[in-house]
Amino acid sequence: MLKASNIQKSYQQLHVLKGIDLAVSEGEIVSIVGASGAGKSTLLHILGTLDRPDAGGISIKDVPLESLSEEKLANFRNLNIGFIFQFHNLLPEFTAFENICLPAFIGNRNIKEIEERADYLMNMLGVHGRKHHKPSEMSGGEQQRTAVARALINSPAIIFADEPSGNLDSKNAEELHKLFFRLRDELTQTFVIVTHNVLLAEMADRKIEIVDGKIASD
Repeated sequence: MLKASNIQKSYQQLHVLKGIDLAVSEGEIVSIVGASGAGKSTLLHILGTLDRPDAGGISIKDVPLESLSEEKLANFRNLNIGFIFQFHNLLPEFTAFENICLPAFIGNRNIKEIEERADYLMNMLGVHGRKHHKPSEMSGGEQQRTAVARALINSPAIIFADEPSGNLDSKNAEELHKLFFRLRDELTQTFVIVTHNVLLAEMADRKIEIVDGKIASD
């Protein structure tokens, strides 16, 4: 599903990533762990095409991403990549349903199909009762499950999650972790998850540890 070779990234004099080689298979859940400042989130943002590496190559579904223009890369990202962040990043002026539909509207998909899939995902994730609620009217767990539905709306090849349970209490964090594995089992969904949560890291199919910008163990 994803291949990355010799990924390097520097910010001025700070060499953050020092030659990362990584492969992720379809339907695999991979956790990335390491101390703060090790380069985990930088790697996730580069793999997710939110940032460009200084050197190295990335392919998703056999498409070499460095060959794409910014416009084509944006289209590829919209259709093939989902994101889940620690602070859900839901737009406060829109309802849960509208937030979920937004990535598909941006992709100019059929409105009826978008709304049917959004309803399906809200039912699947247990937030359909909050369909017309705005984020401020929802609990933290409900907001994060809404963000998961938004990440799934375009049936992406891969989902990148950056500390997805870092802002949740232990009960909601456990439910979110179980949800990832349910999505893998039912939808063959692929996940790459940066986390400090030891339980989630150990539950994953593979745990990759980054130390000082390099993979120390896989």
